[in-house]
Amino acid sequence: MEDIDLRLGEAVKLLQRLIATPSPSREESATADIWERWLLDNGVENVERFHNNVFALASGFDPSRPLLMLNSHHDTVKPSSSYTRDPYSPEIIGDRLYGLGSNDAGASGVALASAFLSLKDRDDLSVNLMFAITAAEEVMGENGMRAFLPYLRERGLTPDMAIVGEPTGMQPAVAERGLVVLDGVTKGKSGHAARNEGINAIYRALEDISSLKNFSAPEVSATLGPIKVSVTVINAGSQHNVVPDSCGYVVDVRTTDAYTNEETVALLRNVVKWSELTPRSTRIHASVISENHPLVKSAVSLGRVPFISPTTSDMALMNDIPSLKIGPGQSSRSHTADEYVLIPEIKEAIIVYRQLIAGCGVGDIRKDAR
Repeated sequence: MEDIDLRLGEAVKLLQRLIATPSPSREESATADIWERWLLDNGVENVERFHNNVFALASGFDPSRPLLMLNSHHDTVKPSSSYTRDPYSPEIIGDRLYGLGSNDAGASGVALASAFLSLKDRDDLSVNLMFAITAAEEVMGENGMRAFLPYLRERGLTPDMAIVGEPTGMQPAVAERGLVVLDGVTKGKSGHAARNEGINAIYRALEDISSLKNFSAPEVSATLGPIKVSVTVINAGSQHNVVPDSCGYVVDVRTTDAYTNEETVALLRNVVKWSELTPRSTRIHASVISENHPLVKSAVSLGRVPFISPTTSDMALMNDIPSLKIGPGQSSRSHTADEYVLIPEIKEAIIVYRQLIAGCGVGDIRKDAR
């Protein structure tokens, strides 16, 4: 067996380079350059780049085997003003490696890359392997996964399944809710408040908001439970003595796999009487992978405990691709000041990723495994 500490050292050095190179969403060209060069320098053949998405197939591609994509992202959020250290200084103190993007999701990326290097030349796997480090995940941008998957599809390389590297404490997230944000507008008629004239748009909106609060869909997801609907913002009125003729509000909808996002919007439109509901986007879908899928079985065989993730990721854009989210670090550290990851967490991830991939079992995976 190859030296895990050597692989760990290489992974940490790569992560330090990535931290030291600013890569806010939609501005990841420099870190894409680093990834492209690093893969080539480590003997990976046929490295390709589409926008700032860098990917490569393992050797010995066999069309009869399903394609497993090992994916994480190399973009970051912008550093918050509450940082007490340089967010782009990859400083190691004890077991902690500090820096923006260390936890979310640089550690996952370098650990997946390490596992890919270890497994790329093996001919006894049940899957073809693709390593893909992608862009714009934090904003689900147009040149990230939204463009990358159609590009792969055109090439005949649509993944049959995916491991998505995000900080989960190396526990497997088997589902995450989708998200639809609705802008609600209710119209009334202005008038003088002293004479009780007009039609108060606020009262009409409150009637509809009450209906949304009490909304219950006929179908409930076996994994994710009911759709969750919350009104989070409301705006109306111009002055105290004028009956408002318009009321606007925002609805946060956490969707499930029981309905498509478009179907969910239609259901909510049917429960309101006065309001027009307009979705800002319907592309962030719920994601659920079956407990019987080989990736889940492999994770469970390693003593990992499946859970439902409270956060969204690029899994939301992988429609019809069974995806397992698992990676080093903790979600609670993401998007926080003085972000860090523990070096032992990266080591654990390299080991577990190898075992997870290799443990899927020859003959246990089929292209229709969902």
